[in-house]
Amino acid sequence: MIRLNLTASPSWLTLAPGLRLNVAPLTTALMVSARADPAIEALPNTATQEELALAMAKAVARRAVLDWEGVGDDAGHAVPVSPEGIDALLEIWPVFEAFQTKYVAKGLILDAEKNVSAPLPNGPSAGAIATARPAKGAAPTAPQD
Repeated sequence: MIRLNLTASPSWLTLAPGLRLNVAPLTTALMVSARADPAIEALPNTATQEELALAMAKAVARRAVLDWEGVGDDAGHAVPVSPEGIDALLEIWPVFEAFQTKYVAKGLILDAEKNVSAPLPNGPSAGAIATARPAKGAAPTAPQD
């Protein structure tokens, strides 16, 4: 069952002890906008999957993160949310992984569920085996089980 979030209100996401992000709902509009991000489009055709994943995560986060708690500068002073700050935050491996798992993957799970194989056929033809002979001159095929 698909559960619709009709309120579309931001929510807090805990990525690590003491680190929380206030994020907008992961919507189609947000993902489409992230895919069109100049940083994504600037990637070369030779970019690896890892480079693409990082660029996409940053593009999504720049659109989704509205506020945060537990992010500070070198002196420990809280810093406001900024595109540069979001990019720097996602350069921290455990934060990147948590963001991917707890925010981005939630939206992709539903997409993956629709990409499963079709159910096996049932009915009288479900167990049928091929009985046609190969055409003359055609290479023989392995027997069908």
